[in-house]
Amino acid sequence: MFVGWDWASASHDVTVIDDRGIVIDHWAFQHSEDDFETALARLASHGTPAELPVIIERSSGLVVDRLLEAGHPVVPVHPTAFHAARPRWGASGAKSDPGDSYKLADYLRTDGHRLRRLVPVDSGLRELQALVRLRDDHVRARTAAGNQLGALLEQHWPGPRNLFCSLVSDIALNFLTDYPTPQAAARLGEARMAAFCKRHA
Repeated sequence: MFVGWDWASASHDVTVIDDRGIVIDHWAFQHSEDDFETALARLASHGTPAELPVIIERSSGLVVDRLLEAGHPVVPVHPTAFHAARPRWGASGAKSDPGDSYKLADYLRTDGHRLRRLVPVDSGLRELQALVRLRDDHVRARTAAGNQLGALLEQHWPGPRNLFCSLVSDIALNFLTDYPTPQAAARLGEARMAAFCKRHA
């Protein structure tokens, strides 16, 4: 059997089909812990998780982690690739959530041999992957904040942009804390700047 999982931030739509493309089960549920546990149990009622591959339009995240943890092979498909396959179902190309989980499952049935599969991994590796994603999120947030800070300084206090190689470095942030405006830095001479650098070296 084949499982199509159409995910969203607030709800999910799941379809299970057999090797002939006939719908065996279909349901929608909200993005909550209880509903997710119920969905995994409902999938398990159709067979061993290792024999129930799930296709989904993402390759990482909580949903993927939970499916892998439950023992399901996960087949990630890029939304662009899935969109290109839509005409085979006579679709206009517009997204229609109720039907997407079936189309995903059918796409897995017919083209699954061409798609890569994520296989369940041990808990230690899952935790490491989660930490790496969290770090990546923090790096992106830090970069975005640095860009916003640079834009504000360009308009109101351009001096520090040329003084430090990185506006998100500790010394640059300490400088802006001590001297948040040009007026605050008006009496900042060589001696005071040297003392500041010594304090924050």
